[in-house]
Amino acid sequence: MEKYIDIIKNSYSGYWNYLKHELISINHWDNYFYGLIFISFAVWILEIAFPWRKQQAIFRKDFWLDTFYMFFNFFILNLIVLIALSNTAATFFNDMLQNLGLTLSNLRLFNASDLPKWLGLFILFIVNDFVQWNTHRLLHRLPLLWNFHKVHHSIKEMGFAAHLRYHWMEPVVYNSLRYIPLALMANYSSQDVAIVHFFNIIIGHLNHANLGWNYGIFKYIFNNPKMHIWHHAKQLPKHARYGVNFGLTLSIWDYLFKTAHVPYNGKDIELGFEGDESFPKDFISQELYPLNKK
Repeated sequence: MEKYIDIIKNSYSGYWNYLKHELISINHWDNYFYGLIFISFAVWILEIAFPWRKQQAIFRKDFWLDTFYMFFNFFILNLIVLIALSNTAATFFNDMLQNLGLTLSNLRLFNASDLPKWLGLFILFIVNDFVQWNTHRLLHRLPLLWNFHKVHHSIKEMGFAAHLRYHWMEPVVYNSLRYIPLALMANYSSQDVAIVHFFNIIIGHLNHANLGWNYGIFKYIFNNPKMHIWHHAKQLPKHARYGVNFGLTLSIWDYLFKTAHVPYNGKDIELGFEGDESFPKDFISQELYPLNKK
């Protein structure tokens, strides 16, 4: 038990020092803090220059709430719970393997450093996105998880910052379900992870942005604003009561597994979910909503 307490303490102090370093150091390309600001500002400029919904205000409904969510979920949440929880869970998992006479290195499918760089990154990206696609489906299908996911679907006007409006429990679920698949792929560097992560952020921001892009033929591979807006539609098709278009970065999973749905130009469809009129409007109440929901 003392070992796990030390891990939690070290996680807090280590991430706090990392966060301070990110704030004062801008001389490395994989700086998550300034990288997020740069990507967000760039996509916002695109929204202003090429708005899909021209009547939508530049500072749309809940713009500042979503901006707060963006920085809270991307940085503060890690400090509060995610890093400590992840490190503790990883150690617990490794301890369980050792009790069985196994180690994680014995179970790994391959060593990323033995592969060409592009192939290693491609495998990391594909496996990560597929696990997240399946996890996203669970968030819609299981009532307990759906109550957490409602925070994201309470968005009434789409914009880049809406990408990171989600309840703090969501990354706990995502990270828990993708830990083992990703742990079986060894020796990815922090730069490798940063490349995949920044690419996912860019596509995620674009998916939620007030842009009418569908990337041409690549719409069948990458998620896009014209597809993702139907995922947020308040009125779901009768054949898909749990939702459609679950892709995060890639749309190909939805086309392969028959969950794609883009019936027509959805520029002006109503967003939300049934009963969202009574859903809380402020950050604290939204975070507490699942705990108060029977």
